[in-house]
Amino acid sequence: MMQFPSASSILMLTLFSVSCVNAFYSSSDGVVELTPTNFDRLVTQDDAIWVVEFFAPWCGHCQSLVPEYKKLAKALKGVIKVGSVNADDHKELGGQFGVRGFPTIKIFGANKRSPSDYNGQRTASAIAEAALAEAKKKVNAAFGGGSGGGGGSSSGSKGDVIELTEDNFDKLVLNSDDIWLVEFFAPWCGHCKNLEPEWAKAAKELKGKVKLGALDATAHQGKAAEYNVRGYPTIKFFAAGSKRASDAQEYDGGRTASDIISWASDKHVANVPPPELLEITDESSFDSACEGKPLCVVSVLPHILDCNAKCRNKFLDTLRSLGDKFKQKQWGWAWAEGGQQPALEESLEVGGFGYPAMAVVNFKKMKFSVLKGSFSADGINEFLRDISYGRGHTAPVRGAKKPAIVSVDAWDGKDGQLPTEEDIDLSDFNMDDDVKDEL
Repeated sequence: MMQFPSASSILMLTLFSVSCVNAFYSSSDGVVELTPTNFDRLVTQDDAIWVVEFFAPWCGHCQSLVPEYKKLAKALKGVIKVGSVNADDHKELGGQFGVRGFPTIKIFGANKRSPSDYNGQRTASAIAEAALAEAKKKVNAAFGGGSGGGGGSSSGSKGDVIELTEDNFDKLVLNSDDIWLVEFFAPWCGHCKNLEPEWAKAAKELKGKVKLGALDATAHQGKAAEYNVRGYPTIKFFAAGSKRASDAQEYDGGRTASDIISWASDKHVANVPPPELLEITDESSFDSACEGKPLCVVSVLPHILDCNAKCRNKFLDTLRSLGDKFKQKQWGWAWAEGGQQPALEESLEVGGFGYPAMAVVNFKKMKFSVLKGSFSADGINEFLRDISYGRGHTAPVRGAKKPAIVSVDAWDGKDGQLPTEEDIDLSDFNMDDDVKDEL
């Protein structure tokens, strides 16, 4: 006789499965679990350098980072401390440090209230290199060789403008993955003095996106000559990634804070990677694509028997191109094959009038808008542009809740295959034996 598990057994299994989902790291991994209760005591009140990852358990990129982050913690043991914050459970802690996506990695150096964002490669060695550079910066500051928590501008005031010298310029600017705007100034220059408050304001607004530095060209004439500085102030732009002095570009924007912020923000967006276009194969992939995003662009493509691999890839290329175009919006992008996710299609009222189809969803407000025009680059672009401006008709998601997602096999990238005779079980059909014999 079949025995069913008791209620207590089911509860234990549920708790075990939840703990497995949420606990990325164990105590043996060397990654310290940080919460609102212990964060100040362990991190902000501690003299040690900390690398802290803000993650969400459902985040696919966070899950991919786990092995590298464990490797990082073991490599930095006894040198730099490594921690993690479940920002999905502790939203207030993530909000305190401006966390808007996952995973976000921050390095808490000399100024614990103003950590630096890590935007480099998500490998243990790359993160370790950035953390060690922060530690070296702190040591240099202790010896009077630089500022630990933001440098001086043209009048030597403290703030978010990083003080650059001949000794630290190449290390901080050229040998980093950050985007930089560098002002070459002279202390006696009137235009430089006028620029100073605007430069400082822009540095504060751009923190975490673009770094702003200032170099006294009269004190560091060799570095100024290297960049052909002939007047003051001269502003140079350095793109993200490792670079050479010859890669420096002239800044050609205005000299108000708003002008600087606008110009630099455009450069920042150009360096932001395009969003990942995820196929909806289960609840996890759907959450990775849409959870926590301001909007989610959901496409339903024709069945592979109605639109072969070449046809489907053409649709996917169009979606990726548009994802790149609208990447500054930080929307989620997902797709499914027509008929595979019936609850999703029903809740967004797509698919019934044919494929391909598209809907843009705000899962926070449980509202959506359906593409009524052509499923083409121009048609989708116009639709998304209207959405970004707050135009277009919206409707409530049916049931006012996230639709049920079923698990399906991911597309293998190949054309579809019709079933063979061996795949068809005639016993499933209600027909006479004579008919079966004829078949």
